[in-house]
Amino acid sequence: MTSLPARALIAEDEVLLATALSASLQRLWPELEIVGFAANGIEAVEHALATQPDVVFLDIKMPGKSGLEAARELAEEWPEQRPFPLLVFVTAYDDYAVQAFEHAAIDYVLKPANDERLAKTVERLQARLDRSGKSGNPGSELERVLQQLRGIAPTLAPAPAAQERLRMIRAAVGNQIKLIPIEEVIYFEATDKYVNVVTADSESLIRTSLKELIPQLDPDVFWQIHRGTIVRIAQVQSAQRDEAGKLSLRLRSRPETLAVSRLFTHLFKQM
Repeated sequence: MTSLPARALIAEDEVLLATALSASLQRLWPELEIVGFAANGIEAVEHALATQPDVVFLDIKMPGKSGLEAARELAEEWPEQRPFPLLVFVTAYDDYAVQAFEHAAIDYVLKPANDERLAKTVERLQARLDRSGKSGNPGSELERVLQQLRGIAPTLAPAPAAQERLRMIRAAVGNQIKLIPIEEVIYFEATDKYVNVVTADSESLIRTSLKELIPQLDPDVFWQIHRGTIVRIAQVQSAQRDEAGKLSLRLRSRPETLAVSRLFTHLFKQM
């Protein structure tokens, strides 16, 4: 019984570069089926979840979501019963990015794609697809990617100076400005265009993003547990898994529970 040809998705916002990469792949890997193209990070996630390819080429800098953001969202949303695709990041030359990918053992190609370098990537992809097919474990690649993404995922980074830490949240309530001391915040939760600031007895929307908030928060006090949630760790009472293995947190001063995504479950192994 012959195996089905490998399938790939290309996520690249520059049409000429996407076309050139596709042409190079057709020369180097004629059996590879290109299932589609995505012009931005949001489309990349949608197309990958819909087509479930074996390989995804992700441009690092795309509109909507970066390649790393798209990779993290895919890792969180991917169905557990399906093999996770092999990820290849496509990037313009950048010392820091290249070092990060090499440190995390994530494959990457520099653009415009060079056939000699791309051929090595193709060889590695073919070997890994062959190994994963023989292992019969659909979760093995997902766990490997999760470990790698944790190594280069943005964390709650130290602010340049202590006085730059956020001490007061300014939230608009009608025509007034509500001041919320940072000590009262239990968690931050991203909504469509806002962040919900949750205290023990109130919720307030601020027009910002978690990405903007993260550098202003003390990483010893606030932990990111999901791409859309940051929690005050002292407010976590317990961590529990449901029958499907999904982790959630119970809080000390709020009745709701908070979901922990796959990317951050390792933070609670000791709980």
